[in-house]
Amino acid sequence: MRIVDSHFHWYPRCIFEHLSKRKGYPRTVPDGKNGYDYLRQESGAHYVINLWSTFFELEEELVHMDTFGHEIDLVSSIGPVSVIFSEFEKEEGRDLALWWNEEQAKAQRKHAGRLWSSAAIPLVDTRTAIEVLDHSILKLGLMGANLPSSIGVNPRIDAERLEPFYARVEELGVPLFLHPTDAVFDKLLDGYEGALHRGLGRVIEVSLAGMRLVLSGIMERHRNLKIFMSHMGGALPYQSGRMDKNAGKRSTGPDGVSITELPHPPSVYLKRMYTDTVQPHVEGMKWGIEYFGVDHVMYGSDYPCWKPALALEYFDKIGLSAEDQEKIMNANARRFFNLRNQPALAAAE
Repeated sequence: MRIVDSHFHWYPRCIFEHLSKRKGYPRTVPDGKNGYDYLRQESGAHYVINLWSTFFELEEELVHMDTFGHEIDLVSSIGPVSVIFSEFEKEEGRDLALWWNEEQAKAQRKHAGRLWSSAAIPLVDTRTAIEVLDHSILKLGLMGANLPSSIGVNPRIDAERLEPFYARVEELGVPLFLHPTDAVFDKLLDGYEGALHRGLGRVIEVSLAGMRLVLSGIMERHRNLKIFMSHMGGALPYQSGRMDKNAGKRSTGPDGVSITELPHPPSVYLKRMYTDTVQPHVEGMKWGIEYFGVDHVMYGSDYPCWKPALALEYFDKIGLSAEDQEKIMNANARRFFNLRNQPALAAAE
């Protein structure tokens, strides 16, 4: 069976080598095991993202994917380190994002037809964000863009100044991959060897970010905006009724002032989004598919953060029809990401 893994991570090592030579913060530190620790601030473990060696070895990742008895194509996104590009001053963040995107485009060309990559976008300055977006899509041929769920530690991806950015994404017709950044709840959920933060922090963060896109009216004003919300929508499928009950149809801005009246309850906008099967629980995966609908869910392994063998095992236990399996494992991703056109675009650079 041919599969598209919609949630896969590969990082260019040269970026992290560069950051390890940087003075001050943010920067990276080699971990002594061919990986890196990303340090946001000089504040101890709260500000560390651990990145082990597998993230940086694309050829080894591809070989690993060949061991599961399927032809697996890959959609590469950035994950929590998507926040990096919005933690620097405007020019440095822009240059780092352009460099990242060039490296991703090289990998996409080398593995044309099997690997598709999404772009890093710095969100500190809106004009810069649009310029980097245009370069990544129109010149490099990347298939979409990453949307961190915070701008550094600032969670307001619904800031009014970003409206032109979302309008441009909609105009280009490319997807935004929404992923938690680990920057918002690091102190609140510390301790227990990271269990609270990894188990709940990322789920809560992506849920809040998704709701900001809804309650701000962004999803209403940009009805063709394509949002991929990672980790099976976080907590939102299970708390959708509470959001409808408490938010109703009114949308308010970050300052609490009403800015628009939503014609539909929040759940209507949530179900316009797409998601993955990154849910290490069979019943939870089954419910997420039921909530979003089989046409809006795509298989994902979150490799190397999760084991593809387990992702496939849990999915097999749901007991979907052959037709629905084909949608989730292959057809939905090719349609949503427009994968069939990307190799030609990249080769034409």
